[in-house]
Amino acid sequence: MQLSSYMKAREGHTVPRLQLRYNYRVYPDAGQRHALTRAFGCARVVWNDCLRARRKAQAEGRPYVSSSELSKVYITQAKRTEARNWLAAVSAVVLQQSLRDLDRAFTHFFESISGGHPGWKVAPPRFKSKKDARQSIRLNTNAFTVRANGRVYVAKIGDLRVRWSRPLPADPTSLTIVKDAAGRYFASFVVDTQPNILAELDTEVGIDLGLTTFAVLSDGTKISSPRFLRRAEKKLKRLQRDLSRKVKGSRNRAKARIKVARQHARVADRRRDWHHKASTQIIRDNQAVYVEDLAVHALGRTRLAKSVHDAGWGTFVSMLEYKASKHGRHFGRIGRFEPTSQICSTCGHRDGPKPLHVREWTCAQCGTVHDRDENAAINTLAAGRADRLNASWSAGQTATRVPAPRGEAGSHPDGHPAVAGIPGLRPGSTSSGAPAPLPTGELSGTVT
Repeated sequence: MQLSSYMKAREGHTVPRLQLRYNYRVYPDAGQRHALTRAFGCARVVWNDCLRARRKAQAEGRPYVSSSELSKVYITQAKRTEARNWLAAVSAVVLQQSLRDLDRAFTHFFESISGGHPGWKVAPPRFKSKKDARQSIRLNTNAFTVRANGRVYVAKIGDLRVRWSRPLPADPTSLTIVKDAAGRYFASFVVDTQPNILAELDTEVGIDLGLTTFAVLSDGTKISSPRFLRRAEKKLKRLQRDLSRKVKGSRNRAKARIKVARQHARVADRRRDWHHKASTQIIRDNQAVYVEDLAVHALGRTRLAKSVHDAGWGTFVSMLEYKASKHGRHFGRIGRFEPTSQICSTCGHRDGPKPLHVREWTCAQCGTVHDRDENAAINTLAAGRADRLNASWSAGQTATRVPAPRGEAGSHPDGHPAVAGIPGLRPGSTSSGAPAPLPTGELSGTVT
């Protein structure tokens, strides 16, 4: 799911616009699978050749090699050599976009070194391998078209059969074809669209995330943790045990590996679908949502790592953030060092830190008995409201800049557009003619 938020001036006032990513399952035939494998390989070779050239220049103390020079040597001239003449068998757009992706990876790395990139440090680009779990190519509108019959034409690949689970809300500006570890193919469209503003509400909510109970809301609502990975562990152990018994390099081992990957994909799909439904419901029911800025990366290195990753807090919070931006809601994060579990939400007395096994406690000041998680959610709501009121107008008041959940950004919207929506259907309607419901994030066509 890709979403980035930016502001565009129009008619004298600022109109928020969004880039959304819509994913659809693709079913290529045998010839198209072969062509896609060739395209994946050519894009990977261009990436590796250009990365090797820049690393060599750095080791020799030479200046940074520009993209234009790399494109001339490792794409244009390489096609004329006997060693790389097979690069001409794929669309030139695939090769150029691979080079642009490398440029973006270096840009993020340099910004991370200089402190201009928020969050954790970004590692330098690495070489790609045909054994990587995820293979992908990226195309702009010069290399793909959505046909009227529902097929998606990709240059030098052919017409791909797509399962249209929902219409595209606007003309796509970019397409990424992805093959995952389970052998499934997906078409990921980037579209430039307007926010779908929901009717304003008077309700606001604070959320306390946990492991035993996935989320406790400040209104007392408790969302149980589904624990998808824990529930699938028995079958995963059996499949991984079968995989370990296969001879390395054998065809039986490859088949066993795909079985394990498919089971992991089912777990991830179920978790993602559940996250979408829960986050959509919260955004629908509340005008403002406040959460704590959890250190998920650090918690993932503790003894609770498996449970933390199974819960998927980071993905869930990201969904809340971009859906709030999309539907005109306010989303706020409070500091991770706010003592939400130590302060009495009734009188404000700070009672001190408590071990995790203490789920209920009594305030020494007013005598109120608190549920630990519910009290923390109420304090999260109060802290979020205070931060919102104290926000500076010069800093954008309460506007939220939504980061892209995935590293790939959409191509420039200029260029001839493809067809928006499911061919044969008007945007915003279903095959039965009824208005399309607010997305809840099913596996295919998820707004991500």
